[in-house]
Amino acid sequence: MLDRVIRATTSLAVIGVAAVAAVISYRHAYELVRSHGESGTTARLVPLTVDGLIWAASMVVFDANRRAKAVPPLALWSLGAGIVATIGANLAHGVGHGPIGALVSAWPALALVGSYELLMMLIRSEHRPSTERATDQAASQAPSPIGLDVPPAPSGAPTLEQVVRTRYEAGDSQRAIARELKIDRRKVKRIVDQTA
Repeated sequence: MLDRVIRATTSLAVIGVAAVAAVISYRHAYELVRSHGESGTTARLVPLTVDGLIWAASMVVFDANRRAKAVPPLALWSLGAGIVATIGANLAHGVGHGPIGALVSAWPALALVGSYELLMMLIRSEHRPSTERATDQAASQAPSPIGLDVPPAPSGAPTLEQVVRTRYEAGDSQRAIARELKIDRRKVKRIVDQTA
């Protein structure tokens, strides 16, 4: 119950800060684009391309984490470029008011990026990759076969490879292991073949 309250209140705070920061950051970027020769629709849309790039790159990073895959380098590069662009635009907007004006102007962009990434951290911690959940579930449910001591992983929980090997050595088929752990049978086969 307490975890749910913490997550809910943190999510509300992050969303509130992000909303305020997004409005201010957008206005700063819009005014900067207008002061440098763009007008009308272009001036209104350019700031959205920056925030849209950050959103898209963060979603790709989130999806890769969810699927326990490597994060594509382009996603990381795009995320970094979007962050630099939004902070740079806000700094440039306030630089006419001196160093303190530039920092004050940059703060909404930092708050927006920071709160957005905090929200992504909350979501990522809620949705760990399925292989981690399967390993935790298998470790807690699977009784250790007699005579098969599986050394624990450094964190205390057996790794996915250890769980697969233990079940296979206990006589479970590769298909049954894959079904119970909710992983691809080819992955089970690779782990078993590495052991042989």
